[in-house]
Amino acid sequence: MSKDTVLFLFFIAIFQCFLSTKSYNSGTGIIPLTQLHHDSLVSLPVSCPPPDRSLYYQPVIGILSHPGDGAFGRHSNATGASFIHASYVKFVEAAGARVVPLIYNEPPEMLLKKLELVNGVLFTGGSVKDGLYFETVGTIFKKVLEKNEARDHFPLYAICLGFELITMIISEDDNILEEFKAKNQASTIQFVESAHIEGTVFQR
Repeated sequence: MSKDTVLFLFFIAIFQCFLSTKSYNSGTGIIPLTQLHHDSLVSLPVSCPPPDRSLYYQPVIGILSHPGDGAFGRHSNATGASFIHASYVKFVEAAGARVVPLIYNEPPEMLLKKLELVNGVLFTGGSVKDGLYFETVGTIFKKVLEKNEARDHFPLYAICLGFELITMIISEDDNILEEFKAKNQASTIQFVESAHIEGTVFQR
């Protein structure tokens, strides 16, 4: 083999090594499995589809409005107005979710359509336990049961009045609630055995 032939083959080998290195660095080449090791696996580019900006990947929670305009003593006015205290909205948003208002006196078909667009419902506190508001709570509660029975995870969170209304609906007894005086009465919290209170303000 002549000297010129040896030099020619040598330059071809160098050129091929250069192309392999360039392809590896740019992430466009195919690397044999025998050349892969831990460091190279970490540095390999990962191809993932970009997120769809038209979709919202966080939960959307519906909050049922309460009759009245929110002013003290005017929770049962006859104007058709309703309100949601800002504290409930901030409570849901603090967990990373968005809020959709469920207006208690809006058309039933609109309410049911909204329930298909949210991931859960919150019943707020208040004072109204009858009339259209109570009927709307019952409609939503029935829909929540249907979704969960169909294995569609659909949580319902009820606070104060909301919890009372659920009690009335489940028991089918509008008079199940009893009034009692609890002003200036301190009571002790009794935790169940499985409660983990270590490191909390309740630990003694």
